[in-house]
Amino acid sequence: MAELWHEIELSPAFHDLDPMDIVWHGNYVKYMELAREALLARFDYDYPRMRASGYAWPVVDMRLKYVDMLPYGRRVVVRAEIVEWENRLKIEYVIRDVESGKTINKAYTIQVAYSIARREMQYVCPQVLWEKLGVEPA
Repeated sequence: MAELWHEIELSPAFHDLDPMDIVWHGNYVKYMELAREALLARFDYDYPRMRASGYAWPVVDMRLKYVDMLPYGRRVVVRAEIVEWENRLKIEYVIRDVESGKTINKAYTIQVAYSIARREMQYVCPQVLWEKLGVEPA
C-alpha cells in the first residue's frame, strides 16, 4: 500500500497575520487546504479529477487544536495524512516548526463523497477513491 501522506513547507505571509502579529486562526484552514490539495494531487485525484469522476467531496467536519502561535516568517511543515477512506475521507494534519520540530497545530477534516449526478451523499466511498489510493476496503 502506498504511503497515504504528504508534506509541504511554507512560511506565513504578512497578510496572514492578525493585529497581534501572529497568524490569524482562520488561516490554518488555508494551510491545511494547501497540504490536502498536494496530497490528493499525488494520487491523481485532485478536485478537477474528483468532479470528472462524478463526485464532489465537501468537508462536513473539521477540528483544529492550536498548540502554539505562528509568527510571521517562521518556516513550517504541514503534514496531511489520509487515515480513513471506506465510508468517509478523514485527513489528519500536523503543522510543525521546521527548525525546532515543535508542533504548532493538530487538526483533521472529514469529507464525504457526494454524487453529482444523483445529487446525494454516499455512505460508502466510491471505488474510484480506493483505486486512486491503492487501497482495499477492510
